[in-house]
Amino acid sequence: MADVTLNAVFSDHMVVQRETEIPVWGWADANEKVSVVASWGAQAEVITQADGTWRVMLKTPKAGGPFKITVSGKNTIVINDVLSGEVWLCTGQSNMDFAMAKFVRDARDPKHQPLVEYIRKEIETVNDDWIRHIEVPQTTSIFEKKPNFNGNWVSANSEGIEKITATGYFFAKELRKHLNVPIGLVECSWGGSRIEPWISEDVYLADENMKAYFEANRKEVNETIEKMDAKGYKDTIYERKLATWTKKGKKGRKPRPATHPRKERQIPATLYNGMLYSIIPYKIKGAIWYQGESNAVYRANKYEESLTTMINSWRADWNQGDFSFYWVQLAACNRANDEADKGWATVNDKLRRTLKLPNTGMAVLYDIGEPKDIHPHNKMDAGKRLALWALAKDYHKKVKAVSGPLYKSFEIKNNKIEVAFTHTGTGLMVGHKHLLDEAVLVDEPLKWFEIVGEDGEWKPAEAKIVSEHKIEVWNVSITNPLHVRYAWSGNPEGANLYNKEGLPASVFSTED
Repeated sequence: MADVTLNAVFSDHMVVQRETEIPVWGWADANEKVSVVASWGAQAEVITQADGTWRVMLKTPKAGGPFKITVSGKNTIVINDVLSGEVWLCTGQSNMDFAMAKFVRDARDPKHQPLVEYIRKEIETVNDDWIRHIEVPQTTSIFEKKPNFNGNWVSANSEGIEKITATGYFFAKELRKHLNVPIGLVECSWGGSRIEPWISEDVYLADENMKAYFEANRKEVNETIEKMDAKGYKDTIYERKLATWTKKGKKGRKPRPATHPRKERQIPATLYNGMLYSIIPYKIKGAIWYQGESNAVYRANKYEESLTTMINSWRADWNQGDFSFYWVQLAACNRANDEADKGWATVNDKLRRTLKLPNTGMAVLYDIGEPKDIHPHNKMDAGKRLALWALAKDYHKKVKAVSGPLYKSFEIKNNKIEVAFTHTGTGLMVGHKHLLDEAVLVDEPLKWFEIVGEDGEWKPAEAKIVSEHKIEVWNVSITNPLHVRYAWSGNPEGANLYNKEGLPASVFSTED
């Protein structure tokens, strides 16, 4: 006889989405009666399926707690210290994955050290039991969908804060300030991961273009597995590189052996199978996404298609409607070469273009990056800017602006290009932001605009604000300009178009 068990997300200190119906699920013997009773008065029961799976829908109360949930079948499970509040999914790569503890090391550039000191103080002083977090362990799975995981809920206190995603924590902190309800963060992220592993196999196979990419990749993966699993396999390339490295006095980075595909995090669908699938369809208010760095040099031009597909498919899998999905444009960072530099800008523009989907929003971060560190410390403003979208759109709170200026349209007038923006607030301004200070109006020319003419060569351009919603861009050497772009670099240091509410304009190009 099998004991009744639950998905790991249903455990002590959990946060449930308030004032709705939530799915609760797990496993037991086939045809076993399972009952779920909550201390706030809701209850449900079900007979398990032939494969032993079961799921009930449970009504949740207004924000507050603590409550208990009791699950009974052959055995009884009591889930203690349950809070009802707002639940958000936190996903992406390292800038979402990195917990608060990762940001207490000294900054690579001393001018960013005050940000480190801020985070150190936050860790020392935080004591908010109403911010809670659970993380799905980093797990790859090429062929099977993992239905469960090992994990525990922790609170934003001295014992738990260091384990909580920094971006997610500062997002939650801002929501707490305005809503005064519990916030639950369900994290599913992995540093260095591309977007492709987060999309399911079913979705790849349902689209002709994506199917070809997926099947070519799987063919290569299966051949590699067969080769590496063969008796007597030797990684001859690694052995040769290691011998050369040793011969040269072991200078430079030590070569690494080839990664077996079963442990490789970049294979399409593997992180969906190994991580995301295990928490679907836990009831959430929405998702925040910080990813794209790894796609700056891998299928950058396909990023809009990939992100659009991913969001649509996740929403379909959750079956909770078009839940809110907010993301960031990548923060400024020096890149290794021109391909990586332009790829970074390309991904940022593709992120902007994905705003065509309903119930989406984007925080712009190039002004809070660190040129010498791909993991900038200023997760405080990153979290706040993401929270602006949620506060305004999901919780109907009045905020000064949810976004900085977003490109709307352009018009060629003689030898100049006039660009119109949305989200200009009370008007456009030339601004400057220092660390955690608010952006302020400065008396200097607009920077980081470029235009291209018929020769196809992008050239730096002059620009000026001509109205609350428009700017004018030109280069005297280009008489027939065709397109304009802004902040087109991995590190557009000094890019300075803002709205008067202090939020930066997004990276954009008018060229498809």
